[in-house]
Amino acid sequence: MAAIKGRGAISDAASSRFNLPTREVDGDWLDALETVDGPARHPATTVTEEHPRSILSFNKSPDVPFDRSVNAYRGCEHGCIYCFARPTHAYHDLSPGLDFETKLFAKPAAAKLLRQTLAKPGYRPAPIAMGTNTDPYQPIEGRYRITRAVLELCLETGHPVTITTKSDRVLHDFDLLEQLAARNLVHVGISITSLDPVLSQKLEPRAASPAKRMAALGRLAEAGVPAHVSIAPVIPSITDSFMEAIMGDAAGRGVRSASWIVVRLPHEVAPLFREWLDTHFPDRAGKVMATIRSIRGGKDNDPNFVTRMRPEGVWADLFRRRFRVAAARLGMTRPHVDLDCAQFRQPSLDGQLSLL
Repeated sequence: MAAIKGRGAISDAASSRFNLPTREVDGDWLDALETVDGPARHPATTVTEEHPRSILSFNKSPDVPFDRSVNAYRGCEHGCIYCFARPTHAYHDLSPGLDFETKLFAKPAAAKLLRQTLAKPGYRPAPIAMGTNTDPYQPIEGRYRITRAVLELCLETGHPVTITTKSDRVLHDFDLLEQLAARNLVHVGISITSLDPVLSQKLEPRAASPAKRMAALGRLAEAGVPAHVSIAPVIPSITDSFMEAIMGDAAGRGVRSASWIVVRLPHEVAPLFREWLDTHFPDRAGKVMATIRSIRGGKDNDPNFVTRMRPEGVWADLFRRRFRVAAARLGMTRPHVDLDCAQFRQPSLDGQLSLL
């Protein structure tokens, strides 16, 4: 099956996890339309505005360093083939494949909803994580500016926030990040998978190039904004060779914090990733999947808390050792986010801060 230019997934098969009806060709003349009129045009990106009742999600996961998050968007146009959030589109009866990166949802009232939550008498502050599911700086942020509105509210109320992104668009909010950093209210992590722009275009077709992401890290670090490089995901025999080079480049730009995460393939991501491998790297597809299974207990994916973040086996030990050696040599530590929660002041619903 051929790759689609500008898209990560190769197909748009519907999920069968929820017993939803599958989409199949029925053999009539419409199925031959491509041979008559030529190939169908590439799928365009559409955005549906969503109006939930709340925006702040809480979790009790024992293996993630935050207990609350804001996700301004569903789906992600970056199209990263390995994205663990792809299966969430199945809840909408949409494909975790092409639909996930072309049929997006935006929540324009996110900042207003967050204000309502922060204004509740019983609310207690802790860092809000952004970018935990889909990227807060994917291309449509340029139109909706939802992430910026949330950051403005965090600055107004003195609420700490963390950001994870694969985009240099984070610099569009550089003015807010500087002010938040001056008050120890923000931490920014930028994920870089490789330093090869050609490989990146295959893996993450609409994400910023590795060079742009690295430059963004450097600018943040230079300005005193706590910046972190996340080598995520590490894909055996595809991206793992870049680990030391990514860390060295980031360290040379003043970044002193790094981490790594091996690729995860939950639910529909596994077959999508296999399809991608067969299309782009047929020569090593079997080796890649065999290595992944060897660090996931013989399976494509380990869904269990804690162990899903702690791969095991010879390959996992090798990656772990390589990271530790490079980190020690470069003076890089794992991220430790200790943001200030004491500055928080509850807002009123009319936009004014309480004096108490």
